[in-house]
Amino acid sequence: MTSRLPRTVRSDARDNRACILDAARTVFGEEGLSAPMREVARHAGVGPATLYRHFPAKQALIAETFAEQRRACHAAVRDALTDPDPWHGFRSLIERICELHAHSRGFADAFMTAFPEAMDFAADQEQTLRAVAELTRRAQKTGRLRPGFVVDDLILMLTAHRGLQDTPRAARATASRRFAAYVIEAFRAAPETGAPTPLPPAPHLHLTNSRSTP
Repeated sequence: MTSRLPRTVRSDARDNRACILDAARTVFGEEGLSAPMREVARHAGVGPATLYRHFPAKQALIAETFAEQRRACHAAVRDALTDPDPWHGFRSLIERICELHAHSRGFADAFMTAFPEAMDFAADQEQTLRAVAELTRRAQKTGRLRPGFVVDDLILMLTAHRGLQDTPRAARATASRRFAAYVIEAFRAAPETGAPTPLPPAPHLHLTNSRSTP
């Protein structure tokens, strides 16, 4: 009986850790990094002491919560830089970054803002910006990326893209793909020859009338 206890404790700890990370992905994904740790604990069904035993600091929880997205971001940068077609590499990087940001408000916060708890993500941002600068140089040489594009335009684009977090979750990914398609067309140096590339489907969105009725 006693010989099984350590394994049982370790199993319970692993389960609690997994529940905490699942809850963090949901809470930070929907509410952003400003969501308090106690909300993560409540969503996970554990006490604050259990949460802090596994993750003594919010920074550690954020880093592990978005580890998969960080790996995906690194892969997107690597694939774009090794693409033999610079314009295709540039486009694919825009599309994949938008997709990552659309799926989680928390990851978008970590990538775009200076939360003290998300300083680990500063290197990711710098790596992506360096990749965009290199892709910009290559794609502009081909004549397919407009000459006026600068790296700051990526920040401008992602700042606008964050507004999609206010759309219904079910429509967010669809809206992000269409947004990315429009932005890529704006970055193109000249219209495509022949039939234009079809746009992704439009999301079903409704304007909210905030004015009170008389």
